[in-house]
Amino acid sequence: MNIREAKEEIINTVRAYLSKDETGAYRIPSVRQRPVLLMGPPGIGKTQIMEQAARELRIGLVAYTITHHTRQSAVGLPFIREETFEGAVYSVTEYTMSEIIASVYRKIRDNGQREGILFIDEINCVSETLAPTMLQFLQCKTFGNQKIPDGWVIVAAGNPPEYNQSVREFDMVTLDRVRYLTVEADLGVWREYAARQQIHGAILSYLELRPAHFYQVKTDVDGMQFVTARGWEDLSSLMRVYEELDIAVDESVVREFLHHEEIAADAAAYFALYRKYQEAYGIADILAGNVRQTVYARLDAAAFDERVSVVNLLLDALYLCFREAADQKLLTDGWYAFLKELRLALRGQDNPGDCYQNLLRQKTAEVAQMKKAGCLSRREEKRARLFCDILAKEAPAYVPGDDENVYFAGCREKFAVQTARLERLEHELEEQLQHAFDFVETAFLNGQELVMFVTGLTLFEDAALFLSEHSNERYQSYSDQLLLGTKRAELLQELRRDES
Repeated sequence: MNIREAKEEIINTVRAYLSKDETGAYRIPSVRQRPVLLMGPPGIGKTQIMEQAARELRIGLVAYTITHHTRQSAVGLPFIREETFEGAVYSVTEYTMSEIIASVYRKIRDNGQREGILFIDEINCVSETLAPTMLQFLQCKTFGNQKIPDGWVIVAAGNPPEYNQSVREFDMVTLDRVRYLTVEADLGVWREYAARQQIHGAILSYLELRPAHFYQVKTDVDGMQFVTARGWEDLSSLMRVYEELDIAVDESVVREFLHHEEIAADAAAYFALYRKYQEAYGIADILAGNVRQTVYARLDAAAFDERVSVVNLLLDALYLCFREAADQKLLTDGWYAFLKELRLALRGQDNPGDCYQNLLRQKTAEVAQMKKAGCLSRREEKRARLFCDILAKEAPAYVPGDDENVYFAGCREKFAVQTARLERLEHELEEQLQHAFDFVETAFLNGQELVMFVTGLTLFEDAALFLSEHSNERYQSYSDQLLLGTKRAELLQELRRDES
């Protein structure tokens, strides 16, 4: 299965394991709640889907890479205590609480999350001294003599032996006590995730053209060479910041993330071309409706890679616009909800300004609690922080003697400025989208590049949301013709045949 299917299976499993009957007891008793064991190559996102699943389910997450632990930290330290059996006193060995178990209880204590996921990564790559402990953990849900608290679902992950020489095989007794899921790298699924994470457009475009380079592991006379999804994402983060600092991303930098000689060299060369295309075609001018005629002439004679690159450059620029519009829309909606609460809270209050600040402090505390509990993604946290900062900045000054109606009128004036800003931004985006369609239709006529452009809009969550709320006849007309999923790959294959 791919990583998205694995995430869905984990969410379904957790929901089932945490489901309770009318007496409050878990429908599936702990002894029948088999741990989930994800087995798949490194760097495909196993840890990330744990974080996503926990956020979506609003439960806790404690994650450990077990290879970083010693037997003492995983099991606890032994100590001697005396017990009496049949009148005789004996010295008995017990263990302090495992660091991992303690982290679960700490999560319960600090965040009030009595249910969650305990995720153990690289579980089959442990040292020889820890191997029996891991088998006991999967079979009995304990570390040493400490049991995992009820309400916490165990998910573990490991790498197949071809990716790690230190892998230990699980015996039949262990495998008969787990739910074994095999996960494989899938570019199509990763591309959807990449659009949400703002993976650099040059990387998305390159992998569109070289899909076989997305994930590779091989061993030759020079040792192991590999490229993983994690490598592409980390490289993207650096590329974005390097661009802001005007620092070049050359082949030596690419090799730090893509540990495959041929792919790193090929990707670095393409990134250089991508930058040149960006300058040569003037993407900002295209979105403003100011296209030079020489641009059309160049595209008419351009090779396959260049045409696809221009489509992706256009999409990348639009993605940033859609993302900004989505952020401002959520800010506006949140602001409106805040004002509705404020309207009710102001009734009968002597000091409306204090009431505003109290409600704002409540919202800020809620955000802080959700962040502490790990319930917010980085983007959600950024949005929430921006929301609180703007409400604090735009709080109307309270003039002694003003009643609640006067104060609230001031709040509405501030909000009206934000709604006007959002309307202006959405109008500009609608115009940019029209200019983009004008360009793509003129440059590629009714070719498949246009369909690729529409498919790219559909696959981007913020774009799809905007287009569902702001009708665009040309987008709707083209999107009705598409079969999502495999369609984009089919278009690329057709374009390659045309090029040859």
